[in-house]
Amino acid sequence: MPTDQRQALNPRTGMDVDSFREDIRQHLHYTLAKDQYSSTEWDKYKSVVLAVMDRLHDRWIDTQQQYYDQQSKRVYYLSMEYLIGRLMDNMLINLGLQDVAAEAIEEVGFDYDEVREAEIDAGLGNGGLGRLAACFLDSMATLGVPAIGYGIRYDYGIFDQDIKDGWQIEKPDMWLQYGYPWGVERPQKSYKVPFYGRVKATEDKGGRLHFDWVDTHNVTAVAYDTPVPGFQNDVVNNLRLWKASSDEGFDLKSFNQGEYIEAVRSNLLEENISRVLYPNDKVFKGQELRLKQEFFLVSASLQDAMARFKKKFDDFRKIPQQMAVQCNDTHPNLAIPEMMRMLMDEEELKWDTAWDIVTKTMNYTNHTLMPEALEQWPISLMSDLLPRHTQIIREIDRRFLNTVHMTNGDSNRKDRMRIISNEMNPRIRMGNLGIVGAKKVNGVSELHSDLMKKTIFKDFAKHFPEKFTNVTNGITPRRWLRQCNRDLADLISDRIGKDWVTHLDQLKEVEQFAEDADFQETFKEIKYRNKKRLADHIERTSGNVVNPNSIFDIQIKRIHEYKRQLMAVMHAIVLYNRLRENPNADIEPRTLLFAGKAAPGYTMAKLHIKLINNVAEIINNDPDVSSKLKVLFLPDYSVSLAEKMIPAADLSEQISTAGMEASGTGNMKFALNGALTIGTLDGANVEIREQVGEDNIFIFGQTVDEIEENRDSGYSPRKLYEEDEELKQVIDQIHEGYFSPSEPDLFHPITKALLSDGDYFMVLGDFRSYVDKQEEVEACYKDEFEWNRKAIINVANMGHFSSDRSIRDYCERIWDVEV
Repeated sequence: MPTDQRQALNPRTGMDVDSFREDIRQHLHYTLAKDQYSSTEWDKYKSVVLAVMDRLHDRWIDTQQQYYDQQSKRVYYLSMEYLIGRLMDNMLINLGLQDVAAEAIEEVGFDYDEVREAEIDAGLGNGGLGRLAACFLDSMATLGVPAIGYGIRYDYGIFDQDIKDGWQIEKPDMWLQYGYPWGVERPQKSYKVPFYGRVKATEDKGGRLHFDWVDTHNVTAVAYDTPVPGFQNDVVNNLRLWKASSDEGFDLKSFNQGEYIEAVRSNLLEENISRVLYPNDKVFKGQELRLKQEFFLVSASLQDAMARFKKKFDDFRKIPQQMAVQCNDTHPNLAIPEMMRMLMDEEELKWDTAWDIVTKTMNYTNHTLMPEALEQWPISLMSDLLPRHTQIIREIDRRFLNTVHMTNGDSNRKDRMRIISNEMNPRIRMGNLGIVGAKKVNGVSELHSDLMKKTIFKDFAKHFPEKFTNVTNGITPRRWLRQCNRDLADLISDRIGKDWVTHLDQLKEVEQFAEDADFQETFKEIKYRNKKRLADHIERTSGNVVNPNSIFDIQIKRIHEYKRQLMAVMHAIVLYNRLRENPNADIEPRTLLFAGKAAPGYTMAKLHIKLINNVAEIINNDPDVSSKLKVLFLPDYSVSLAEKMIPAADLSEQISTAGMEASGTGNMKFALNGALTIGTLDGANVEIREQVGEDNIFIFGQTVDEIEENRDSGYSPRKLYEEDEELKQVIDQIHEGYFSPSEPDLFHPITKALLSDGDYFMVLGDFRSYVDKQEEVEACYKDEFEWNRKAIINVANMGHFSSDRSIRDYCERIWDVEV
């Protein structure tokens, strides 16, 4: 039945204020058994969610049925992380219901903002990787790409971060404490995921070897679905998250003997697979649980995809025409041997036929240039946990190496390209496996993709030149402008129409208003309101008062040495010292805001957080300085906090060591919301400069080539320290305990890394260039007209960085899907 006929029969799908209002009331009363006196903020929020879900279900069912009827090629996006954040505003905007819902909610007697704030962020990711996946889901639905996102329904997402005495303290993220009303459990949509066991080889009458994986320990993967609506197009795709459940049932014998703990122990161990998101999103040290999680995701997802394929087709050679599997980083690359196992062992295809199918179906996105961050698993662990897959990987490696020939003077080429390393304790290199088994391998910015082919995968790029391509990351303009900065979105729509929301390149028309006095004035007022909103949030949550008329200088991202939060706080110390020396110095008031989480085991990153907080304590309590300079670390960074901070930013800090940030997407979000960027020529900063013009971005520091040359020629950070008085003063203050008087040695590991251990991340190498560029920033900010002109030009030239463009690139260059 068409959607419009269903709506006529079912008043709960009504899109008007009256229908929505009554639906909220009915859910509150009849579904939740609450009234205006007994309902909590969560009850109010849930009643609104249920009303929204009523309006999604018809579209959700119709979309999936249409894909099935039309035999659409499906994109299967496999990612260990989805940082989807709060969904209410996003759902309402994409349904075209935000204003209707706001009015209906007010008429019921609820406060819209309080209802929205009651939602808990779904923090199923560590940072950029998971947020990118969330943006891609939004764009795939908006473009009508038949796609399913597959992930894990972690009981605990990225940890909650408290700051105590300046130190990061981790607490469990209880995002499912009250349930998750956006998710629909599918208890009958479940699959057995095997582990351990042994491989049994038998020979059939024709002499063909057949392999069976037997005596396995099985875990059940249960599906939980979350709708992903496109922007006002009636398309609703699906995010399917798997929860681990015991396959063994309850050990009644142990229970009857009074051994309750033993009765449930096995069940609990199996369910641990989906218990917690690993906080490190780059480096893992051979944890069995992490490897279990990766295979759990891959096995359940491929079983689900194959079951969907087999409903319509019995010729497995059609898989590449019906399925495109995208592995988001190395984490899901076990999909390659798993699909081989399914095709050979379960469907009885020969190796060559199965391999042809796999290498036309699988694709791999690389997210890092750091060799130490590419996953490698001990073959001893893999062979114990996944014995059949280890056999298959060995055979993939053997056959691949037969195609690799030594080049003159390079006897190590085969060793570099092996999937299984040639060492005393061999390891399976998941990046190499991904390249060998994929149809396409992509980097995530032009610079990153180019460096990938020149550095970590240069041998493969020569061997498989046709496999490598680039898809620059993007962000969804629905959440990252239309939702988080409604005033600016309305200003843009008032001048150029509303189509930019799905055609971000139309923002180019805004450039004509860069010097328009009325547009500039409104643009300036919007920025001030956003800054005031953030200032109010800071005062309400921390008691700190910040000046919305100051430069809001913001760095928000994971805390990591290569992202160089250290350099930004060292600049704050420079400004502090200058003001201490001359309190009347003509320095533009500045508020430096940090937010981000350090992996619990990353000692140096946590020490950087402590330094930021200690510096803030000294600066913010110095009456001679605090009126012109404030430093704050905002705890528990999340998507929701980003939505408050990004629209308020004047200056976006994108200062990673050149060559180490694959792309970045925060840089795009800030520029889209009218912040100017200070950054290195790293990741997507390179392309942002190309789009906005080099006069409208503050680029500093060494390039990738200059860093390499500097290291080769004997880089001496101590020499820089001795020759730069301001730099020397800053490091001496940190080293001698100026910012840690009760523990003078506290920050010695930081100064040791800078001066004695080679300053690997080139903090001192880029410091003077950074400080000088910050003076240009300040001079420009004093010229209000010029600053706003540059900011408007940045907004106008962000069209290239829409995740809609990214997905079109994937469809054209990788997936062979029409949009």
